Amino acid sequence: MKIAIASDHAGYRYKERIKAHLAELGHEVADHGCHSTESCDYPDFIRPAAEAVANGGADRAIVLGGSGNGEAIVANRVRGVRCALCWNVETAELGRRHNNANCLSIGERQVSEELALAIVDTWLTTPFDGGRHQRRIDLIDAASA
Repeated sequence: MKIAIASDHAGYRYKERIKAHLAELGHEVADHGCHSTESCDYPDFIRPAAEAVANGGADRAIVLGGSGNGEAIVANRVRGVRCALCWNVETAELGRRHNNANCLSIGERQVSEELALAIVDTWLTTPFDGGRHQRRIDLIDAASA
């Protein structure tokens, strides 16, 4: 799977760890930045990662920040992106099963590194349930047209 990844300075350390983890699992990773812990403006990095999903350049995206909130907001502004802000494996599983989330947001200041990796693994391997959930995604997409 091709996965776009991006962070701000507050999510940089986990971005680097998750990037290595994804490569170990055999995924192709496209790093959209940032590239250090120096303060930066997260939309400059998050939007291109989300756009990669929207335009077919990536299958999914992972975005990281201090809380993950701003990153999820930016990603969800890109048409066709469904970004789930996850803080445990249950929210990651439901984000995939019920919302077919194609983007994952994690807050580095909110979860341990071990939990962040478990969230990523759950999100990567959980299938979309479809059915009534597809109908709801269709309603969301119609409202943003």
